[in-house]
Amino acid sequence: MSAEFQLPIRVYIEDTDAQGIVYYVNYLKYMERARSEWLRDLGFENPAFWGEHQIFVVHSLSIKYRKSARIYDDLLVTAEGVEHGRAYFVAKQRVLRGGELLCEGEVKVACADRRTMKPVAMPVEFINKVFG
Repeated sequence: MSAEFQLPIRVYIEDTDAQGIVYYVNYLKYMERARSEWLRDLGFENPAFWGEHQIFVVHSLSIKYRKSARIYDDLLVTAEGVEHGRAYFVAKQRVLRGGELLCEGEVKVACADRRTMKPVAMPVEFINKVFG
């Protein structure tokens, strides 16, 4: 398991509905941003692509919404590698406001051949840095 990465995010009007509550799909955007920054922080400049032939794609996810974030809230979005297999890894993610859990989920990300879109082995360097 890797160390938990944390990304601060502020909620803006564009993230909310007419009542100033964060629209549910935006939590997924926050999580995507945190996963990308987490991998960049580990030294992977373009985390969606690996070399010429491998890409990372979201395979599946589960998410649980607990409380709503509102306009101008300061949030903390986390990402942490919790599991991996030959051709995938799983990231546990949370969205918090002042330590209060608002949303949590797990995202399974597959490694695929860019041309065929078939699963391929995860890069060893990636596994070593994320789970080493």
